[in-house]
Amino acid sequence: ISTAEPVGSRTISKKYVTDVSPATIRNEMSDLEEMGLIEQPHTSAGRVPSEKGYRLYVDKLMEQSLKEDVAGDMVMDELKETMGEIDRLVRHASRLLSNMTSYASFITTPQIRKNKLQKLQLIKVSRGVLLAVIITDSGMVKNSTIRDYLDMTEEQIDQLNVLLNRELKGTDLESLDGLNLRFMDNGNPLLEEMISQIMSELVEALAYSDTMEIYSNGASNLLGLPEYADITKAKSFFNMLEDTSELSKIITLNGDDVHVSIGSENTVEQLRDCSLITATYKLDGKTIGSVGVIGPTRMEYSKVIKIVDMMTRNLTDIIGGLLKE
Repeated sequence: ISTAEPVGSRTISKKYVTDVSPATIRNEMSDLEEMGLIEQPHTSAGRVPSEKGYRLYVDKLMEQSLKEDVAGDMVMDELKETMGEIDRLVRHASRLLSNMTSYASFITTPQIRKNKLQKLQLIKVSRGVLLAVIITDSGMVKNSTIRDYLDMTEEQIDQLNVLLNRELKGTDLESLDGLNLRFMDNGNPLLEEMISQIMSELVEALAYSDTMEIYSNGASNLLGLPEYADITKAKSFFNMLEDTSELSKIITLNGDDVHVSIGSENTVEQLRDCSLITATYKLDGKTIGSVGVIGPTRMEYSKVIKIVDMMTRNLTDIIGGLLKE
């Protein structure tokens, strides 16, 4: 972890297992190598953990290395400085995450379309313009200005509000685009036209206003690591970090809770020599955003996992408070 160098039997016998001879340790290391848990990078070198070895460590042997109360309080105190605005909060959290881990980090902004529709309120603002107020089942609120080509009357808008709320309550916002609007078939051509127009505008407004923003930090932390000494490899990696479409693939591949992908477990080519630790933050139990750290496979997993977990729990608490105010 500290030097990126293979570890030899003599180092282990002198520093860590002082009552066992180097010869015995070499025999044990040979057995571990046959099991595929460690490997020798080149002749006469010591050994390094293999991906299989890291996976065994993360799943079975690892112990948490941070005192939760101290570190958790520090994270909360840092984030409280930017509690007034969600975008600033997420940007600050990303910087804090990279500083605490010394690796690259990314955090996504909250996504309203991961929720279900609780209430929709259309309000006439001016001729041909409506304000759509969307409230989700988790309490998130999104305001979008939409066009009203038909220039509907207040009475028609009230009628639409009643009908749309009755039919769409509990619907996943992500599925509005492909929704089969069977309730439109009511023999009233004008009403059907109003519904069709409003739904089209609503879907477009949601797609535009809810585009996932990804804030990344700390890429420069990796420049000094030997794993990125190869210029071509480093350039490819940094291009990937700047490409939000690539980061989006990483985020959508991993599920809830803390997830660890090691080396070739990562499907994105530029991460095959890295480890990726991700987690999600929530609102009322529903996932609304993701947090991630990217570093070398030799990273200090127990420390990084703990930091990522604390960050997501603090974001859950703080954003939950902001969105329900």
